[in-house]
Amino acid sequence: MTEHRIYKTSFASVYPLYVAKAERKGRTKAEVDQIILWLTGFSPEGLEVQLADQSDFRTFFAEAPALNPARAGIKGVICGVRVEEIEDPLMREIRYLDKLIDELARGKAMDKILRS
Repeated sequence: MTEHRIYKTSFASVYPLYVAKAERKGRTKAEVDQIILWLTGFSPEGLEVQLADQSDFRTFFAEAPALNPARAGIKGVICGVRVEEIEDPLMREIRYLDKLIDELARGKAMDKILRS
């Protein structure tokens, strides 16, 4: 079975798309960063290192210091697939991030996005 190409895609190449999507809907880069830090446990400096190193998604999630246990509460459909039903662990992590960015762009309150 061939590996999905998103795994080898640089996180730094997708990050500006996350920010642009949020900004088009009146949200901010700081909110995107807050979501990423909440999900992965990276510090702001750690996130900057990942972006500077052009880490691919596999490396980005493998090096995440502390994946948030509350991420299991992320439910819903992204790209036509229910995130809670995705079997591949790495793809599930990527889709969790996609879902959170979608919620941000749709205007959901930050405390609801971060499951607090």
